[in-house]
Amino acid sequence: MTTVLRVREAARLMGVSDDTVRRWIDAGRLPAATDAAGRLTVDGADLARLAEESATGDDGPRTSVARSARNSFTGLVTRVVKDTVMAQVEVQAGPFRVVSLMSREAADELALEPGVVAVASVKATNVVVEIPGS
Repeated sequence: MTTVLRVREAARLMGVSDDTVRRWIDAGRLPAATDAAGRLTVDGADLARLAEESATGDDGPRTSVARSARNSFTGLVTRVVKDTVMAQVEVQAGPFRVVSLMSREAADELALEPGVVAVASVKATNVVVEIPGS
């Protein structure tokens, strides 16, 4: 079953504006078609390919030379809650909100506070995948 998405849905999933998706289409980066009503649509598989290509791009300088985590999200720290031992750090990376629990000492050493650009690297042994209802 092929998923067909309207430009607005594709933009929401990619964390970009509708105009950005249209520019990708115009530039040939994302194939598009029109539905029966004449609206621009994209195939879900094509959007997934573009998302994967975009995710392997250069996120800027890193201090590590190698890492085992395969899922990295560059974003903005939006909230930091600290107690005497632990800290909860929230990072907004495009449409994704990543929450990390770490020691307060680590959060202090990294100077994490709202507005700081951070990379959340995720390595999990269990990942739940769901299909949203329409």
